[in-house]
Amino acid sequence: MANETKAERIERIKREKDGLDVIADIYRYAKTGEAIDPEDIDRFKWYGIYTQNRSLQEEGDDTQYYMLRVKLDGGYLTSKQVEVLGEISVQFGRESGDITTRQDIQFHWLKIEDFPEILERLSTVGLSVLGASGDCPRNIVSCPVNGIDHGQIDDVRDVVVALNNLYRGNPDFSNLPRKFKIGVSGCNKHCIQHEVQDLAFTAVKNGDELRFSVSVGGGQASNRRIADHIGYVKRRDIVKIAEAVARIYRDFGRRDNRNKARLGHLVDEWGVERFVRELEQESRVEMERYDNAPFTPYPRRTHFGVGATIRKGYNTIGCAMTSGRISGEKLLKLGRILELYKADGITLTSTQNFVILNVHTDATEPMIDTLQAVGFHPYPSVFEARTLACTGLNFCKFAVSETKDLAIEVVEYLNRRFPDFDEPVSISINGCPNSCAHPHIVDLGFVGAIVKRGDERLKGFDLIVGGHLEGKESRFAVKTGVKVASDEVAELIESLIEDFEGSNSINFGNFLLEKYAYESVMASTA
Repeated sequence: MANETKAERIERIKREKDGLDVIADIYRYAKTGEAIDPEDIDRFKWYGIYTQNRSLQEEGDDTQYYMLRVKLDGGYLTSKQVEVLGEISVQFGRESGDITTRQDIQFHWLKIEDFPEILERLSTVGLSVLGASGDCPRNIVSCPVNGIDHGQIDDVRDVVVALNNLYRGNPDFSNLPRKFKIGVSGCNKHCIQHEVQDLAFTAVKNGDELRFSVSVGGGQASNRRIADHIGYVKRRDIVKIAEAVARIYRDFGRRDNRNKARLGHLVDEWGVERFVRELEQESRVEMERYDNAPFTPYPRRTHFGVGATIRKGYNTIGCAMTSGRISGEKLLKLGRILELYKADGITLTSTQNFVILNVHTDATEPMIDTLQAVGFHPYPSVFEARTLACTGLNFCKFAVSETKDLAIEVVEYLNRRFPDFDEPVSISINGCPNSCAHPHIVDLGFVGAIVKRGDERLKGFDLIVGGHLEGKESRFAVKTGVKVASDEVAELIESLIEDFEGSNSINFGNFLLEKYAYESVMASTA
């Protein structure tokens, strides 16, 4: 329609047909080959389907390819499910595969006519794409070693199941103002990044009593804010609070401006006190108030290597996947390895890695040897462990710079250059300002931008530094004014590490903040 804003258009098409109802159209388009209504393409997102950037297509290939995101409850996969995902990647997706920061997995190069078979294959092993995207609750993130970690505060798997059952395919929550991201954690390392979730429940102990810290309004990109801690609730009240928050967001969140439509914007508009009053009235739950519990610093929120489980004689093995990239062939190999060593499966993590569950002690070291032989990293370097990357220019229509392959190249370069460097360092390579790879909460964030070098305009990045999560001590990365071309990223990080090693600083993130604050002051007085 003429003169519609982006927000008006999206709200209209959601009113005219719920995103949940587009599934029949997906099958119809696949069968008939008819032209796809652009408004249905927007609705495809409710089933994790996006159109793909054409940057890698051969000249003369006019096919519209798609990305498909598979929504993994709790990030969990059995060996059979891993193998089926590998088969889909190999047969339909040109070996593509990316682990996301919401414990999902996504594939590229898919054709509309292949979706019925792909969805059927997923269904046969209990996997789904329903609610993988769109203006609805996204995948609920949780600790990858939920229920089996020896050091956990609480096993919250049943809570995650209850919340998934509440939201999955529920038309009451399929038309929210925008996406809605939730985390639930019983982890003693607080690994779900609750500070940047729209809504999060984090297990804490108040003496001998178990409570869950409730935080609301976190986010990145246009909703860049650290979540507000608003109180504590008992375990039994989590679902009531989650349902009430979703209803409040649905009914009062802004729909006239997509950039102001996240839950954090509503919290800002109302203020925390009013939000809490409305929430307690809607949920009929009175939250407890007392001082914030301490939270684990971001660099220590990992589950790599061998970990003890509550099951005697069994371990977890946490593996790094630089930038989350995992090919179809590697998925197939991983599925076979899981079967060979009789592991219980894997859980994907919110940092684009995975953890293998319940490996017998006698099989642990042989399995690690096999994993390393096929290219997985159970004992990752500091660079392999915390380097994130978004989809990037090759496949994403919003990106201005490529990311995945660059992240792998940068990590390989830094591993060669600094084989013994052991200071925790987090890196994010993001193809655009939308923050899909969380550049604002890491030490070194690279945000896609065009860089001028003489008369040339090159694909590159703006550098931001010093992001950190640690409860009320959290901070977002700050702008440095530094721009780098893609082929300059590795050498820039190299120079920063060399400067750090020659300094008296003992914290890389603080060193970066001090360095760029000092350079900014010097530049302003020059």
